[in-house]
Amino acid sequence: MYAMPMPCLSRLVATTLVIISAPLASTHLTAQWLNYPTAGVPRKADGKVDMSAPAPRMADSRPDFSGIWTTGEPFDRRSRGLSSPKDLAGPKDPNAAQTPGDPTAIVGSRQMANFGIDLPGGLPYQPWLVPIVKERTDNLAKDDPHIRCWPDNFLRAYGMPHLLKFVHTPGLLVMLNELNAGYRQVFTDARPLPKDPNPTLQGYSSGKWSGDSLVIDTIGVRDDTWIDWNGSVLTEAAKVREQIRRPNFGHLEIQVTVDDPRAYTKPWTVKLEQRIVVDTELIDEMCLENEQSLKHMK
Repeated sequence: MYAMPMPCLSRLVATTLVIISAPLASTHLTAQWLNYPTAGVPRKADGKVDMSAPAPRMADSRPDFSGIWTTGEPFDRRSRGLSSPKDLAGPKDPNAAQTPGDPTAIVGSRQMANFGIDLPGGLPYQPWLVPIVKERTDNLAKDDPHIRCWPDNFLRAYGMPHLLKFVHTPGLLVMLNELNAGYRQVFTDARPLPKDPNPTLQGYSSGKWSGDSLVIDTIGVRDDTWIDWNGSVLTEAAKVREQIRRPNFGHLEIQVTVDDPRAYTKPWTVKLEQRIVVDTELIDEMCLENEQSLKHMK
């Protein structure tokens, strides 16, 4: 069976170290920023976060997506011991996203192993991709770029057990991933997508507003870019459209449509959810530092 890489433990370890060291020096606690109150958080009379409060807005009146986020559809594989991509999640829990994410217990999403888990019949793979995904699932994803310390594509990052931080301005949305200090830029300054892009891990993203939804078009990702643990991929032919909205303070709704005729027989659409995480900060997760897993996978 396959365990998630050691960097996934860093947040829990760091939090534990802060708790243990608190009696020794109170300055260490604030230096970590793990419990520093997030500014501007709406709270109820009992002090709990008001997840249904109105979404914040930027100076131009558009919704502000800034914040630290994790999946709103968690599936805790740790309860099963060592997990594998064959462990598929059950039905969505409607109560799972009613409270902020716990920064000491971040887990992956229902879609982490299978991005098309909620699609009837699953993802519509082209015939050439069917045996590849089956092999990757059967061999417990031993060739997964994630366990080889490659950065995760933005679609996969939405469901991984690592926090994402969005920094939003009127002309730019930056998505920071605490794993390997990753980043993605979404330009909202009306720039066109490049006509002949040099393929990259995150591709090239340009967004425009439709009401309170940010519509992001992305092209130019690398061939064989994994989007889930089963080994489903995007190719260089992929066109990805995200429609992101923040219906209230505590949630993001993300509708993803993938049109990739090399990998799939038809375009497909899935819906993802994110929930806010407050009173914490990103923590360095450097996969390559003291990496010990790869030598056991050969």
